[in-house]
Amino acid sequence: MNRTFAVTGALLALLAVVAGAFGAHALRTRIPADLLVTWETGARYQMYHALGLLFVALVAADGNRLANAAGWLLIAGTVLFSGSLYALALGGARGLGAITPLGGLCLIAGWACLALAIGRRT
Repeated sequence: MNRTFAVTGALLALLAVVAGAFGAHALRTRIPADLLVTWETGARYQMYHALGLLFVALVAADGNRLANAAGWLLIAGTVLFSGSLYALALGGARGLGAITPLGGLCLIAGWACLALAIGRRT
């Protein structure tokens, strides 16, 4: 198991639960409903990709270069995608919205690398 991806995946999952609870309890009455939905989307996608990163940790155990690329892309994509959504929900500059699609592209590329890594395993 790749320890870096496993620990990072577990920490991202932990933070996704914290973010979800924070949104449900602390932000519910403090931000408009549409921004709360944006926050919840960030937390949901963070959890999906944290779990994906835990799977990457298993595939990358043997030093598979595509799996390693997948892991780093999922990390970068989660930070950019979910992070920009959190910032937008909290009233961050609207320019941050331009970062969200870049995060999405990293996530897509990460899943593509993981599929190739698994497909090419012998």
